[in-house]
Amino acid sequence: QPCTYPCQCPSQPLQCPAGTSHVLDACGCCKVCARQLGELCSLQKPCDHHKGLYCDLSKIHRGSGICLAHEGATCDLLGKIYHNGESFQPTCKLQCICMDGAIGCIPLCSDDLRLPSPECPNPRRVKFRNKCCEEWVCDEGSEDNRFETAMAVFKEDLEQKPELNNLQENCLVQTTEWSACSKSCGMGISARVTNDNPQCRLEKETRLCMVRPCDFPMEKTKKGKKCVRTPKPRQSLHFEFSGCTSTRSYRPKFCGSCTDGRCCTPYVTTTAEVEFRCPEGDFFQRKMMFIKMCSCHYDCPRDNDIFLATYHRRMIGDHV
Repeated sequence: QPCTYPCQCPSQPLQCPAGTSHVLDACGCCKVCARQLGELCSLQKPCDHHKGLYCDLSKIHRGSGICLAHEGATCDLLGKIYHNGESFQPTCKLQCICMDGAIGCIPLCSDDLRLPSPECPNPRRVKFRNKCCEEWVCDEGSEDNRFETAMAVFKEDLEQKPELNNLQENCLVQTTEWSACSKSCGMGISARVTNDNPQCRLEKETRLCMVRPCDFPMEKTKKGKKCVRTPKPRQSLHFEFSGCTSTRSYRPKFCGSCTDGRCCTPYVTTTAEVEFRCPEGDFFQRKMMFIKMCSCHYDCPRDNDIFLATYHRRMIGDHV
């Protein structure tokens, strides 16, 4: 189909199956759901290049083709062989793909965190019959428990009870400290819990963090000193996250290291929004930690299991 400019794309957000990339059509105008291995393809319906697929137009005529995978190693999972580029579901909770001998999976069930709130003081996950994923349900609990939970979140006002339309006005803001960065070098994640939102609801909040680059040259230890200072980079740098690059450059402070077994970690930090640009032209913003002061101590952070899945091997060119 001929391209028409200016571009006219659907106003509704694109809904694609789990694990399917959003790619530009041949006109470079609109994002479409990428075609998968064995599916029909064309210039307007491109194959998922993030997974190494291409549109073979030699098999079918009239401008259509079929998505094939570039040559690559097969994958063996519990004795079953999958071809390079093949998608499969080993369980109802996982959507997986074979990529040149490596298997990558994404969860189909939400791993969201439901924290107690006045309207739901005792949330818990329940497995329902004939449903794969567990779902959150609210236990009513006792009246005393409900009252204690509400009082922990709302200011006591004898003249006026908190109502839905003035939740924020009566909200007693509670925010935990940011957790330690999940990686000792390179891009990691830090988290906290806060109810500083219009619904006065306790929610988990995350930010990107970088204590130090993994390839950053350290200064030599001075005589009599046990801590190595990490200087500011002489040239400004762009942050990289999941295949995307920050639109502006920064000269951030980083933490050094210690030679006596202590850890050097951020002590005073600030949080700012950083805008990232992806290879296909998308923009998004993420909160990011900026270090103001570091400190040395023996309370060394350990790897945080909750974040380990974030750093598994990613799809080629993938950016979420």
